[in-house]
Amino acid sequence: MATPAVARDTVFALRREIARIEGRLAERLAPPGDDAVVVRGSGRVLGAADRLATGVPTLDAALGGGLPRAALTEVHGRQMRDAGAGAGFVLALAALLMKQAGANRPLLWIGTGGMFAEAGLPHLHGIARLFGIAAGSLLFAEAPKPVDALWIAEEAAALKSLAAVVLELPGNPQRLDLDATRRLHRRAALAGRPFFLLRHSAQAGPTAAPLRFVVAPAPAAPRHILGRPLAGSIGPPGFTVTLAKNRLAPPTRLVLEWNPDALSFEHRPALFEDGMQDPVALVSLSRHGADMAAAARPRMAYGMLRFPAAGRQP
Repeated sequence: MATPAVARDTVFALRREIARIEGRLAERLAPPGDDAVVVRGSGRVLGAADRLATGVPTLDAALGGGLPRAALTEVHGRQMRDAGAGAGFVLALAALLMKQAGANRPLLWIGTGGMFAEAGLPHLHGIARLFGIAAGSLLFAEAPKPVDALWIAEEAAALKSLAAVVLELPGNPQRLDLDATRRLHRRAALAGRPFFLLRHSAQAGPTAAPLRFVVAPAPAAPRHILGRPLAGSIGPPGFTVTLAKNRLAPPTRLVLEWNPDALSFEHRPALFEDGMQDPVALVSLSRHGADMAAAARPRMAYGMLRFPAAGRQP
């Protein structure tokens, strides 16, 4: 007679086959165990050890327990000015990964010279202070063109000696198509390491990544002193995170804070998580006041200028 575990797996396999025939997502079926989730397109089941828990119950529930440790994950910033928020979110995930893994493996960050010139290079001292990643555990690879950066990324994705790989690119490079992301996703799965595709000012397109986060900066909350908010102070970094692509749950929007001391995320409930726009404007609009440009002093009287005669230098 089959054991209860074997019988349970057999029944679940049959349910998965029925869901495939009916055209439903097999991931939405109840998993056979308390800490397992089915990977789409295969019969492999991910356990708790195969996922990276973020520590935020709402987000972990939407992810089925956490991010897959051996997969491609996309992190998008809608505009280039959000590059700092996207990079900070990826570094926070890498910090969680390196903290939980406990292995002394380096993190490889790949980008183009133009990308680093526009968004800036991550500051090693700040990364060590805010994310607990030592300077010796962070490697950079700068490529002249996106096609070169993609080649480095594909080679690095297959290395098991790295804790994770980050590829940072702007826009939608032509070579970064569905086939390229499939290669990255497969190599990351075979190596058992996560791969983060960090894209700025890019349009969402078909990729092999199971997850896509859209990250934007969130207004910082006041710092708390002795359990009370300190007026006029700036608290921990905040991220408005939208889980836009997820096979296990509908889109989810959260505001997360990063605690650099505990190296953990904290969920900050906000009113604009319910589909509303961020209430903080980039530039406050004047209301019932004088025009700032008109009221500016001093003024330059262009009509009083005297230009030198032709052929004479001032």
